Amino acid sequence: MHPFLPRLLLVAASVAASVDLPAQRRSAPRDPFAGVDSVIQAAMKAWKVPGLAVAVTTRDSVIFARGYGVRKLGDPTPVDTRTLFAIGSASKAFTGASLALLTDDKKLGMDDRVIDHLPWFQMYDPWVTRELRLRDLLLHRSGLERGDLSWYSTSRSREEIVRTVRHLPPTTSFRTRFQYQNLMYITAGEVIRQASGMTWDDFVRTRIFTPLGMTASNTSVRALEGQVNVAQPHADLGGIRAIPYRNIDNAGAAGSINSNVEDMSRWIRLWLNGGRAGSQRILSEEMTREAMRSQHTMDDPYLTALLNAPQFPGYAFGWFVAAFRGKRHIGHGGNIDGMATMVGFLPDDGIGVVVLTNMNQTSMTVPLVNHLFDRALGLTPSDDFTPYRAAEEAFMKRLAGAPPAVATGTRPSVALDAYVGTYRHTMFGTATVRLAEGKLSISYDASPIAIGDLAHHQYDTFMATMRDPMMGKVPVTFRIGAGGQVDGVAFPLMGADGEWVRERTR
Repeated sequence: MHPFLPRLLLVAASVAASVDLPAQRRSAPRDPFAGVDSVIQAAMKAWKVPGLAVAVTTRDSVIFARGYGVRKLGDPTPVDTRTLFAIGSASKAFTGASLALLTDDKKLGMDDRVIDHLPWFQMYDPWVTRELRLRDLLLHRSGLERGDLSWYSTSRSREEIVRTVRHLPPTTSFRTRFQYQNLMYITAGEVIRQASGMTWDDFVRTRIFTPLGMTASNTSVRALEGQVNVAQPHADLGGIRAIPYRNIDNAGAAGSINSNVEDMSRWIRLWLNGGRAGSQRILSEEMTREAMRSQHTMDDPYLTALLNAPQFPGYAFGWFVAAFRGKRHIGHGGNIDGMATMVGFLPDDGIGVVVLTNMNQTSMTVPLVNHLFDRALGLTPSDDFTPYRAAEEAFMKRLAGAPPAVATGTRPSVALDAYVGTYRHTMFGTATVRLAEGKLSISYDASPIAIGDLAHHQYDTFMATMRDPMMGKVPVTFRIGAGGQVDGVAFPLMGADGEWVRERTR
């Protein structure tokens, strides 16, 4: 889940401009951010966020920036405005901007077919393969479900990931529904590599980071090695604790950027200033408008709820577009293991906000951005986030549904060693079931860490407790064939729907 004088409204600026009061009688404007520290700290406590950095910018400059909390629990070192965080899917707008820059360069057009740049590219449906355009890659309207297991926690290269797309069946018609899709952004990154002759990483660094002065930002977890001012990811795993950074370099264009609020404020000002950075034209006016224009309606109730039920939700080139207080609101969040981000701006008012946190999947970023918008606009904001938190929790509970009933007193249909073997999925490769010391385990062979220990649940369903705690527990159901042999397994790790078919040795 997107003219050059700032229009920041300060409440105290209510004296008529034509009245020139004596200096001793002129009252100083009230600070719109007075008292915000206590609001942010209360929200961090409610959402159990260890550390947070925030910045508010106008078209000209940053008007508020501060760090809160700590980089890592157990270490008193505080977060500041230079602390690096993973921004997750807020990276998608950089990919959209990269394609827009290449359009300005006349190296591609947004309505080019993907196969015009990647002749080897295939979708599940041949007609969609022929018709999929570059614009479609950015708008989440490919008709595909996520298929994230193709890249998440795997060692596959970006091209290898894109080549798996041909095995992913559609779940809705092409260009009809909004279905959030990381694989299409990874594909866009490969188009950027082909059209520019540079990797997505090098293109973003050369054409965006460098001219904007985003000197601390990078596109790889490896670039964080040896750096000091870096926030540590955290998650609630029966208590808040630090977790390792997840290497998602192979998903680059979908979400691998690391940045801080100072650099991200420069990024926001590019959009507030119509594609300019100071006196330098970075992106043409035409492509700036196109990249921010709502081009596909967002009808995903999950994302709509997380975005605080915005009016008229739509999607642009890596930006959600909606209404806030009757104003055009453009923004995007980001979530990757242990980190949550929100970037938003009001282009017609010249105000932008970025919030970076080191807590897994926290949604406090949404009401906080709205709170800061209100303050910057000179409106009286609510400091009570509990209605949003209650709505968030209620929705997540409905999304999860009631836990399935368990049939007690059941047992597996066959001996445990009969489940042992290799199972193949047309898109994701193989999974292996092993038996050691009387206990079963299952591993996703494309990943060095996706291993689960199986405990009998009911009938031929086992519960896999994944050794990487961020992957949680996954139900694993084996299919018994007519002859009593094990023929397949449902292993829905990271939404890997469809059956894994057992391979038979000859």
